[in-house]
Amino acid sequence: MDTILIVDDNQAVCNALSLMLELHGFNTLTCLSPEVAMELIKLHDIALVVQDMNFTQDTTSGEEGKALFYQLRALQPQLPIVLLTAWTQLELAVELVKEGAADYMGKPWDDAKLVTSINNLISLHALSKANTQLTRVENDRMSAIKGADLCGIVFGSGAMQRSVDLALQIARSDVSVLITGPNGSGKDKLADIIHANSCLKTKPFIKVNVGALPIDLLEAELFGAEAGAFTGANKTRIGRFEAADGGTLFLDEIGNLPLSGQIKLLRVLQTGEFERLGSHQTRKVNVRVLSATNADLAEDIREGRFREDLFYRLNVIELELAPLNQRQDDILPLIELFIGHEFSLNKQAQQALIAHSWPGNVRELENVCKRAVILAKSTELTALDFGLLFQKTDLDLVEQAAVKTVTPPLEPSEAENVAHAQAATDIEADLRSNIEPEVAPEKVSEIKSQHQQQVTPQMSVDEKQAIEVALAEHRGVIARVAKSLGLSRQALYRRMEKFGISK
Repeated sequence: MDTILIVDDNQAVCNALSLMLELHGFNTLTCLSPEVAMELIKLHDIALVVQDMNFTQDTTSGEEGKALFYQLRALQPQLPIVLLTAWTQLELAVELVKEGAADYMGKPWDDAKLVTSINNLISLHALSKANTQLTRVENDRMSAIKGADLCGIVFGSGAMQRSVDLALQIARSDVSVLITGPNGSGKDKLADIIHANSCLKTKPFIKVNVGALPIDLLEAELFGAEAGAFTGANKTRIGRFEAADGGTLFLDEIGNLPLSGQIKLLRVLQTGEFERLGSHQTRKVNVRVLSATNADLAEDIREGRFREDLFYRLNVIELELAPLNQRQDDILPLIELFIGHEFSLNKQAQQALIAHSWPGNVRELENVCKRAVILAKSTELTALDFGLLFQKTDLDLVEQAAVKTVTPPLEPSEAENVAHAQAATDIEADLRSNIEPEVAPEKVSEIKSQHQQQVTPQMSVDEKQAIEVALAEHRGVIARVAKSLGLSRQALYRRMEKFGISK
């Protein structure tokens, strides 16, 4: 319940205001002089002050109230103050409102108007305090980020901002952290940030993809092996835990670790002790463990594929990373990083890139950007440069292509026009299997018109080069080439036939 301080030299006025405000749910404190008011302000949490302008008998100048007002403002600059004034002091009240007084009321006052004003002022004051606090927190957070090593990470979304903030907060401790999220979403970047901003940043930082380790070499890779421990072990080798001693070990794809390896990992996490393969000597290390997975470990525990005790050892704090399609504000900043300052995006390309689902997350986005830069014919990149022209979302409503007819040889200029038209026809043919059965004819015409406007003779040349590059890149494997270009295999074969390209 908010407390209101009433300052008036007339006890009857104090009593009347106190009774009225208490009936409306407020606590009240009353006093008869500015000196007592200043002491009460220091001792109590006051939400608002209602003050008179004169405190000495037969004084009407308002200077005493003015002095009290400035004293209150000096002590609490944001405190709402309502002035009670006679009409002869109206000019002075207006002056003080300009200086920050919240409101003024003439005597005798209107109870309803005074209560409404007090309610509004207290609500605004509460919002102002909350906003000030949020601003302070945001400034502190920005100061922390400016002084932090973000390891080159680029983002613009609130979701990624929260993940980075949490990573920086976690970095100061030495507890184990489990980073979860889909493949290619940037889990390793968060691990980099945690290590780079920890007290271990000058110590070793060892990364190992647990899912890529052969089962028969898992123990040797993690814990090391003595010479002769297995065929081909010609010399002693230290494992990843020993290499990371005193620093940080990042275990990626931890969800793919087999149960036999989970048992051995659990022991070293609990005690820091292990033995090299082929040795009976127990060694001890001090390692901070960060781990990452795209698996649902809770489900794996229920299915018996992952040990629950290991899960709790790894998951002291979980840092969850959202997929890229839930962080759309990250897409354009990441593209600017990947394509460099030499290239820009037109508006259609920006819209297409933001609308794309990015199942491969940041890794897919980076791959697409590299290909676009290599194949681009201009410094302004289009959706076609990113392989997004043939997305189903663009052409779902297009009707089946017209039947091709044989025509006699044409002059070069005519041949260009035919190639132009043929490119537009091929666009329609690419997605025949995705045509909706019932589409308004005017919508079909509109979409066809849009795509025909996008197709130019230069596109045929660009397409041919793109196909040739993709064939070379994927060594002629049609399925991979078609997937990289966003085409079906049938559509790719049609284009290869049209351009005279052979495998």
